[in-house]
Amino acid sequence: MERPIAAGFVGIETALYAAFLAMDLTGAGPSTVPVKYAGILLCVCVALYAALRGGDRLALPALALTALADWFLLVRNDRYAVGVAVFLCVQTVYYLRLRRLGAGSGWPLRAALALLAGAGLYALNLASPLNLLAGLYFSQLLSNTLLAWSVKGKHLTLFALGLTLFVGCDVCVGLTNSGLLPPEVLRFVSVGMWLFYLPSQVLIALSALPEEVSHENQ
Repeated sequence: MERPIAAGFVGIETALYAAFLAMDLTGAGPSTVPVKYAGILLCVCVALYAALRGGDRLALPALALTALADWFLLVRNDRYAVGVAVFLCVQTVYYLRLRRLGAGSGWPLRAALALLAGAGLYALNLASPLNLLAGLYFSQLLSNTLLAWSVKGKHLTLFALGLTLFVGCDVCVGLTNSGLLPPEVLRFVSVGMWLFYLPSQVLIALSALPEEVSHENQ
């Protein structure tokens, strides 16, 4: 039962991904926001299914919070501080998931990256409250990504890959908002955000499925 669900999920997400990338790259068609958000909501549904079938249960609140953050940042496109704060909560849940899966605390790394992010923003004269919050969030995402790769076990590969693509997305977000890129590069990077983002969430959702299902989709 689980294998057809996973295959169907990947198939639908692939179709959504191709649709909004085509529209973003060509600039044709209506807004891609509904298509993108549908992809995120589908990840929440799969995480719920996984939790009910004995898979990882912490992925569900994390992906639900991700959908909430995207409601503010993508759909409403106006409550940026709230959205980033919710994403910070997402990384807290992922940290708890990693700890439960056997990762170390990583506190020296987490603290060091947070301090480096703040210091870097001050050095660049970009230390607004929103940017500092975003820097803290990104430091925790990066910490979780490094921790995920440190935990042994094939069933964690999808999770680690998902977090890595998540980092790629947020690097594109930072570059897009930096104001330092020429228009032709800015267009590519702005498309790159969702080029990385939806696959990252799909991989994270798949990593929540019971272990034997995750293995079949690697």
